[in-house]
Amino acid sequence: MFRPVLAAALLAAMPAVAQQQMTGGTTANVSGPDGISGTVTLYDTASGEVLVSIDLAGVPAGSHGVHIHETGDCSSDDFKSAGGHLAGDKEHGVRSGNGPHPGDLPNATVGDDGTLTVDYFKTGLDMESVMDDDGSAFIVHSGADDYESQPAGNAGDRIACGVFEAN
Repeated sequence: MFRPVLAAALLAAMPAVAQQQMTGGTTANVSGPDGISGTVTLYDTASGEVLVSIDLAGVPAGSHGVHIHETGDCSSDDFKSAGGHLAGDKEHGVRSGNGPHPGDLPNATVGDDGTLTVDYFKTGLDMESVMDDDGSAFIVHSGADDYESQPAGNAGDRIACGVFEAN
């Protein structure tokens, strides 16, 4: 009688356990002036994709563009110091014939509790590009990415930033 409950509990815990068993990777401690805080961690996977694990709090409700930017610098007040998206030789957006950028991620929808917790598997992104000489940053934008406007998806202001550092 208790076995289905135990099985459901074990299945619910599996993603967290799988993440804890991954080694290496890089984490960005993300923050913003209006109280956004949390982490974004990137892990290489055996399939060649990168697992992007986002765990943020204090994010305004609504849809937000989230991206990996080309420079590991969050020093400017508007986070423009992080540069553009990590682009490689691609154009912005999945609606572009030569897209998407390696740093383009799907929009994240945040509820009234301000929590943004999601895992994405990202093809075309590699740790060498993220951890190059000038590093990379994770950016949360004020609005949704339209997946096509060049060069960055018209996602609005940068409202939080974090620099990736090796684990």
